[in-house]
Amino acid sequence: MTEEINTTGWDAIEEAVTKLYGEQEPKHYGTAISYMFGGQDPLDGLSAYKAETPSPHWHIVTFGFSELYEKESENTECSGYGFELSFRVARSKDEEEPPAWALNLLQNMGRYVFNSNNIFVAGDYLDANGPICLGADTQLTALAFIRDPELDTLHTPNGRVEFLQMVGITEDELEAMKIWNTRGLLEAGKAEIPGYITDLSRNSMLRVPAVQESVQIGIDRDGSSTGFLYVDQLAWVPGKNGLFKKKPAVLTLGAKQADTVGKLLRGRLLKGKDLSLVSKEISVTLEPALTTEIKTGEGTVHLQLGEADVNELMNKLLPKEGEIRLSSYKDIIIQVVKTNILDQDGKVVSTIG
Repeated sequence: MTEEINTTGWDAIEEAVTKLYGEQEPKHYGTAISYMFGGQDPLDGLSAYKAETPSPHWHIVTFGFSELYEKESENTECSGYGFELSFRVARSKDEEEPPAWALNLLQNMGRYVFNSNNIFVAGDYLDANGPICLGADTQLTALAFIRDPELDTLHTPNGRVEFLQMVGITEDELEAMKIWNTRGLLEAGKAEIPGYITDLSRNSMLRVPAVQESVQIGIDRDGSSTGFLYVDQLAWVPGKNGLFKKKPAVLTLGAKQADTVGKLLRGRLLKGKDLSLVSKEISVTLEPALTTEIKTGEGTVHLQLGEADVNELMNKLLPKEGEIRLSSYKDIIIQVVKTNILDQDGKVVSTIG
């Protein structure tokens, strides 16, 4: 007699989506070989439903970020990672299967989470460093995450599961999210992307003057919600007191990050908020202060900046290779180096700086 498999978590997800789509039979894509047994796809399944409003699209829902079967994790509040992803992708009238690139992208999100243990929450964003559909002629090169407006949070026997909708965004929309916030940007542009449906053919919503104006007002009013920035190219060499001359400390940043940090200074430090830059080796926190000085600890640097130095850095931190020295503080040099943008195979596709 075979033991019956507990599918409590799976059933809860299916029940939630069935409330939306009734008896519609979804296009379901299961995984033949489990990831833990060497399979290529970390998610156990993907279900795609045909939706008609606000325009025809596929509503794809994942099975696998949460605990679908027996409870295994020690976290009693959350089921697995505590979320499942949904993805609304524009659908043409004669389309009978969801696009393969969208299914592959969701499995790639699974690989990212399973391999890094970095989880997504509403308001997050992720730079894909290239088209979200490989080889496509699209401006969508990044992703944002919001609560799915039609799928409520589940409270299963295995814990809580939130549905996060993934939204394809452009490079300039990503920058606006960093220097303001994800929810604000998407709310300002909701008329341009109804239902936050990902359409590879769309232009940036920031090309619409009314959206651009709303975003600028929001940035000026609220500052930035980005207090933490993971930076690949980040290095620190402490200053030294020589016999005849003091050698300044050197903070190294990639050109791509330097541009973002320059924009974030206005929305963070000039609003009285810190900004932490973090790499695998070091954490550098930029802090507003009355006067500029450097404080260091083990693996940490606190760069306290006076208002005049913040304003100077805002103007000098550009996506361009070079050396930045502050007019009134000689104990630090900021070295901006080129950033190479790599594709999924590790090949350089473009260089910034």
